[in-house]
Amino acid sequence: MPTRVSPYPVFDADNHLYETEDAFTKFLPEAYRGAIRYVQVDGRTKIAIRGQISDYIPNPTFEVVARPGAQEEFFKIGNPEGKSYREIIGKPIRSIPAFREPKSRIELMNEQGLERTLMFPTLASLIEERMRDDPELTHVVIHALNEWLYETWQFNYENRIFTTPVITLPIVEKAIEELEWVVARGAKAVLIRPAPVPGFNGSRSFGLPEFDPFWERVVHHNILVGLHSSDSGYNRYTQDWEGKVREYLPFQPDAFRMFGQWRPIQDTVAALVCHGALSRFPTLKIAVIENGASWVAPLLSELKDIYKKYPQQFLENPIEVVRRNVHVSPFWEEDMGKLSELIGVERVLFGSDYPHPEGLGDPVSYVEVLKDLSAEDQAKIMGGNLARLIDA
Repeated sequence: MPTRVSPYPVFDADNHLYETEDAFTKFLPEAYRGAIRYVQVDGRTKIAIRGQISDYIPNPTFEVVARPGAQEEFFKIGNPEGKSYREIIGKPIRSIPAFREPKSRIELMNEQGLERTLMFPTLASLIEERMRDDPELTHVVIHALNEWLYETWQFNYENRIFTTPVITLPIVEKAIEELEWVVARGAKAVLIRPAPVPGFNGSRSFGLPEFDPFWERVVHHNILVGLHSSDSGYNRYTQDWEGKVREYLPFQPDAFRMFGQWRPIQDTVAALVCHGALSRFPTLKIAVIENGASWVAPLLSELKDIYKKYPQQFLENPIEVVRRNVHVSPFWEEDMGKLSELIGVERVLFGSDYPHPEGLGDPVSYVEVLKDLSAEDQAKIMGGNLARLIDA
């Protein structure tokens, strides 16, 4: 157990693993082998999706990575000198075993004082958008990834690391099949992309009744649904303003894109509420991870105004729905007290984003931003709330 003593159990809602080069291909059926390849470009390894080279992650092998917490000062005080991203993150480091497999990660968690964590993949966030026009292929590749995740990390490692398999939703029956597969192997939480769901006849909201059979199984198995930041496809909309077509590159600053960067999660939660899924399944557990909390107040304000004018559009009060079903892991630099007032302290989750550079280098230091809250509320945010969701 942790060697760093904490007055309460610490359960991190946002840790990451770094995939190896065979993560998507080891279990990929032979007929689909060409869908994902690693290629050499000017001496650097790149990932190619269906023949298109992606720069979404600058180094998709993760042999060399940014130092955990490298951007802490950036998020604390800003960037008055206008440094480049490379200048901000500094010198990279070699990946360590704890980023790649669970036994070493447990040892690191002990040093950090983490009792438990949700473990999200990293490179996986680029897959679905780049296969959006081929639902069948998307399901095949995501299953191959989940097989690798299970073999390498398991979905419940010593009841301390809960790796989140990905569930893609284009074909509802296949999504249910995948859910049953991961649950049978111990999954307690799953990762779903916060985005419209591509399909054979165009995209649609997963809050619509079409997806009720899937949500019914999620509720039946008491699974936590993590809506983690991803490539949600909104680059298509910014391109309409900028007049050029290019790949979404999350680590290249773009003022216009950043202006609306939390719109996907706001739309996703709004869709789950407005299209009724959270009312038809009032015990569905949603955790919004690595999307911050700046979108929460505007969402609640808009829902309140719409409900006042058109209550017949909702199955119940949408504000109460959000406060009942939705849990939020805010960024450490945000106002925890304000968020607790908006959705209730029982819905706020600690997440460090370790070992990403935009996260915390020392995850448990998160408690320092909670110093104005009561000890009871600190215990809820730092682990109690997530424990309730996972252990129920």
